[in-house]
Amino acid sequence: MKQLPYLKNEDGLTTLYVDGAPYIALSGEIHNSSSSSLEYMKTKVWPNLRGLHLNTVIVPVFWELMEPVRGQYDFALVDGIIEQAREEGVRLVLLWFGLWKNGRSTYAPSWMKKDDQTYFRARYPGGAASDTISPLCGAAVEADATAFHSLMKHLKEIDGEEQTVIMMQIENEIGFLGAERDYSDMANKQFEEDIPSGLAALYRNNGNWREVFGEAAAENFMAYHYACAIEKIAKSGSEAYPLPMFVNAWLEQYPWKAGTYPSGGPIAKVMKIWKHAAPTICLYAPDIYLPNFAEVCEEYTADGNPLFIPEARRDMVSATNVFYAIGKHNALCFAPFGIEDFLATEINEDGPDFGIMMALNIDMSAFILNGTGPYLAESYRLLSNMIGIIHRYRSTGKMTGFLQHHNSGCLLNFSKYDVKLTYKRQEDGKPVSGGLVIEVSEDEFLFAGIGFSVEFLPKSGETDKIGYIRIEEGEFRNDQWIRGRVLNGDEAAYMISVGRKPAALKVEMYKYN
Repeated sequence: MKQLPYLKNEDGLTTLYVDGAPYIALSGEIHNSSSSSLEYMKTKVWPNLRGLHLNTVIVPVFWELMEPVRGQYDFALVDGIIEQAREEGVRLVLLWFGLWKNGRSTYAPSWMKKDDQTYFRARYPGGAASDTISPLCGAAVEADATAFHSLMKHLKEIDGEEQTVIMMQIENEIGFLGAERDYSDMANKQFEEDIPSGLAALYRNNGNWREVFGEAAAENFMAYHYACAIEKIAKSGSEAYPLPMFVNAWLEQYPWKAGTYPSGGPIAKVMKIWKHAAPTICLYAPDIYLPNFAEVCEEYTADGNPLFIPEARRDMVSATNVFYAIGKHNALCFAPFGIEDFLATEINEDGPDFGIMMALNIDMSAFILNGTGPYLAESYRLLSNMIGIIHRYRSTGKMTGFLQHHNSGCLLNFSKYDVKLTYKRQEDGKPVSGGLVIEVSEDEFLFAGIGFSVEFLPKSGETDKIGYIRIEEGEFRNDQWIRGRVLNGDEAAYMISVGRKPAALKVEMYKYN
């Protein structure tokens, strides 16, 4: 069997390798239920993805459909999805919808849901049962681990050579909604006990959860037990077929109280616990529906965590955010949610329930398309043809990204010049400004993105003047620059500019006095 996809960290920069070559997933995640029907995928999903220039699609697979009777597995749906992806010429990241999806146990098999004695529920204060199976329920975690092992073993058998599936996400937006922790009898007992010895060593403190963690005790307790459960599941699957495995996070947000977002999920502030308890997990991925995209990217690249965005907003900002995520933070994946809707000619009547979204404190604006599809498609087309260029410069410190966020521009510092970027005024129905820039040499630069103007400035204290040797608009095709117009006329006399649609410029400068 050829080498599997893998992550490699070199000098603090993590790269995803597929077929032995660096890989960036220009992707999208389909709706939760789309992949439950191969016919639906064939008629309603794949036709709408073909114009988006995706190289990867993120697709759920479902425990309840794979193991309808305990111990009896049906892989027909998984096989069909992989075969369809091969026909479309794209890779897959599979989401294992097992015990937990968005803080609930809606995709657990019926035989598990009906046996709430063996597979006991997490409970709210006062003892009321939730629809979430407790992460402290060893029998449930063991059953999930067994099923996941069977899935990974099957993937190795049918996909070990072609490797259509390149990564696995285990569960989805894990955590407990509605309370800061599980109040089941098992959880109550363990919450009063001393923290595990490994955590005591990690935090150089001992005592029960309250004594060690104070106000954060309940959330840290849940983080530890969810992470332990995920480690058991991930390790079981990895023993059968060791694809890179990750988890995603429903982000912490206003009102900043665990339980209004899933308590114990892999948010940034509990990542230390997760990394300790779940070493098989290779990265922690934020689902970014919040407007503070740049801040979330910073948070999720701290301490060497690779940036992998399996779910992102569906609105116009996505067409710009992908440039920033790759240029500034070397993102391994960018994937707006509900990707089959972006170029669809028919309205999806099964879209988000805004009443539920409001109850769950989810920003509704993140799910409104407003014509995003063509812009995202053009961003992906441009980027897909310069992936080799990006990989050539992403480890050199000569590439960065920029993004409009309540500011009019920014100043970037390079070897020989400073670059002043001015953002175009935001307009309704248009993407925000942003992009990436690569310093090819001291005098040559590549810009790609949306809605900005460029001005080169001398370094502080220098008296030299600056001139343009050539300004070219164009694009890449298989990493080769294809020149369009040369803009050395009136355009250069005022300011180099990229318009409201995704575009690229190549600029060569010189100094004189």
